[in-house]
Amino acid sequence: MSDQDKKLSEWVNYLTTAEIPVLKQTARNVSALEQDEQHLSARSLAHVVKNDPFMTVKLLRYLQAHKHRSQEHDVVEVEQMIMILGLETTLNKVSAKPLVEEILGRSNMNALVHLLKTAHRANIASSYAFDWAVRLHDLHFEEIRIAALLHDIAEMLMWCFAPNDMLKIKQLQKQDKTLRSTAAQKTVLGFSLLQLQHELAIKWRLPELLITLMDDNSSTLQRVRNVILAVNLARHSANGWNDAALPDDYEEIAQLLHLQACDVMTIVGAEKQPENTSDQS
Repeated sequence: MSDQDKKLSEWVNYLTTAEIPVLKQTARNVSALEQDEQHLSARSLAHVVKNDPFMTVKLLRYLQAHKHRSQEHDVVEVEQMIMILGLETTLNKVSAKPLVEEILGRSNMNALVHLLKTAHRANIASSYAFDWAVRLHDLHFEEIRIAALLHDIAEMLMWCFAPNDMLKIKQLQKQDKTLRSTAAQKTVLGFSLLQLQHELAIKWRLPELLITLMDDNSSTLQRVRNVILAVNLARHSANGWNDAALPDDYEEIAQLLHLQACDVMTIVGAEKQPENTSDQS
């Protein structure tokens, strides 16, 4: 086994046994629901879980590890997962702790900021992907939404458990703007986050469709394209609506949805940049 494979294997094993943390807001919302039995239901709990990529993958991982042999089909829809496990089991076995904010603490505020931004971006990507899947009359819209939400889960987990390494990767890219993310990751970690993500998905026995949807190498499939474009748009727009990569994003999304780029800008809520027109005079 090469050093790279060994390092990757060690991280896969570690993240498989580690207790996945959740966002503080999720813990607050779950606690509020537990104290309000009148409004506590599979649907209300699912609404909280679906806003947190950590809590979503935590639930998914638990269900896959404890699913009955009689369960023939993979379940990806969060509310359905909670109904299969039962409310009490979900709350007890898939607990809203530890907290991301506690794991990183004050000593890693920089990493925490990056992590929270990545989680926020994942939520935005999931909304885009869901909306486009509905527009395309794709019946797997919920799987597509979850795939976009979890597309960068390996990155989020590494911000939690290897914050210093992740900051080193950022620093390398800051020093060399031409350095690709994958190259920087391999330099510091010995493997890419994409490799880690794929290995985790297999180890955690995530549903087959979800593994495919999260695999950028399957980008010829419309559903995967939907996820990739949603993730790209969320990432680029996080830099501001005048990010240089956005025009290409609009064109590619327009091809996906059979629209014009200007229509795409409208449906994704892109802000108009009037100063760009004056620059051309």
